[in-house]
Amino acid sequence: MDSKWARLSDDEDDRQRKRRKEKHERKSREASHSREGSHTPQPSLRLESGGGREESKLRMVMDARGAAGGRRGASYQAASVTTSPAATAAAATLNTAGTTTTLVPPALQPPSLSSSSPSAPLSSSSSSAAAGSTSSALYTVRRAASSSQHPVLSQCRSVENYEKLNRISEGTYGVVYRARDRETGDIVALKKLKLDQEKNGFPITSLREIYTLLLAKHPHIVNVREIVVGDTLTQIFIVMDFIEHDLKELMSEMPQPFLQSEVKTLMLQLLSATELLHENWILHRDLKTSNLLLNNRGEIKVADFGLARRYGEPQGVMTQPVVTLWYRAPELLLGSKHYTTAVDMWSIGCIFGELVNNEPLMPGRGEADQLERMFKLLGMPTETTWPGFSKLPFAHHVPKFYQPNNNLRSRFPYLTENGLDLMNRMLAFDPAKRITAEEALHHPYFSEGPAPKHPSMFPTWPSKGERTGKRATSPSAPVAHHGQGDDDELGAGGGLFNVASQESTGFRLRV
Repeated sequence: MDSKWARLSDDEDDRQRKRRKEKHERKSREASHSREGSHTPQPSLRLESGGGREESKLRMVMDARGAAGGRRGASYQAASVTTSPAATAAAATLNTAGTTTTLVPPALQPPSLSSSSPSAPLSSSSSSAAAGSTSSALYTVRRAASSSQHPVLSQCRSVENYEKLNRISEGTYGVVYRARDRETGDIVALKKLKLDQEKNGFPITSLREIYTLLLAKHPHIVNVREIVVGDTLTQIFIVMDFIEHDLKELMSEMPQPFLQSEVKTLMLQLLSATELLHENWILHRDLKTSNLLLNNRGEIKVADFGLARRYGEPQGVMTQPVVTLWYRAPELLLGSKHYTTAVDMWSIGCIFGELVNNEPLMPGRGEADQLERMFKLLGMPTETTWPGFSKLPFAHHVPKFYQPNNNLRSRFPYLTENGLDLMNRMLAFDPAKRITAEEALHHPYFSEGPAPKHPSMFPTWPSKGERTGKRATSPSAPVAHHGQGDDDELGAGGGLFNVASQESTGFRLRV
């Protein structure tokens, strides 16, 4: 009997040892699989020139074959990303057994790198020696030879990579410096955001400016290279291309206006940039000659996006006041909180007149004076010419006088009939009748003689970016509500008889 119990006890011990052994082997296998997963090779990053095309493509290919578990291979393919005006985001897709799922749809283009070495590898790749398993990853970023991009996820570089040369200008919320890239020697514009006195977090106007500039890539919109930081959270800088001239200051020193062929070239460039913004549901809300930069190659660059914002359908209540007084549309002056891209087109009409005559079209001293100048130049609007005019909030403040005539021809005696028609359509009182940027680009004015001058044929002027020059006299943009949320949550500041005398919240590149 004792012998029988001894055998049973030995068998039980054997079964327990077997179970412990199986449990130990199972844990070993799980640990082995975990280690194999953790040794996935790091991606290899390579920047390549895109042959001068305005196009950026992100391709990611990863093949993975499971070892012991017999796992299926997974194939990742990223969608093509283009920085042409119609495209603003990229999407990577996972394709496994015929199923497609969106992985990464970034809302913004990543900040640009310096263009000195467009094909240099940015990070190393490692390999795994696990038996029966092979993995590889390749990320390729292609962009125009003139600029390249950071990988999608990357930390900001230090501002110490740039040497400050001199201060160009200073506004309410930013200081602009001329600086040199220590690695490439490129001259850039370095804009430091004023965050030292901020009590409500990162200012919304600065976020909007950075967001818009990263989103709206266009040859005639100032290019953001990257965002760099200092040693503290209040030291944030925007690195932009250095542009030689502020159009407003340049015109104030020109003895004669631009030629008609040059005006056409500048207007086409401005309209093409504005068309891109409007196609991407962006309002600039502060277009004026002092926010247009001109380089020595005859190219306009739209700058100062401190008041820019995205909009949608249906449109909600938006900030009042916006747009600098001399370039402000009549619906804004009369208190409308629901406005469209037509406010930008009115500003472009004022810029058109300023380019032709080399003087501001309607330089009002206040909002009431601005309206009076409008009515004397373009005629008094009525319910027939502008349906809903009398129902605007400040319409009852408008002085009553009879002026039915349009006097643009007397102000522009040498402008062609097509040129005058284009200006009249840009300066239509009714926003619904105002010409769009896309329509303006195809207006007959640009196809009649003289033909638009090629930008390379423009004259050149000495750059004043090496010192802080005297600014041309013009009113400042309204102060946007800083550190707040959406526009419809903001108070509607400004009445009909208030003068917009505050500094702009944007960071003007006055160089």
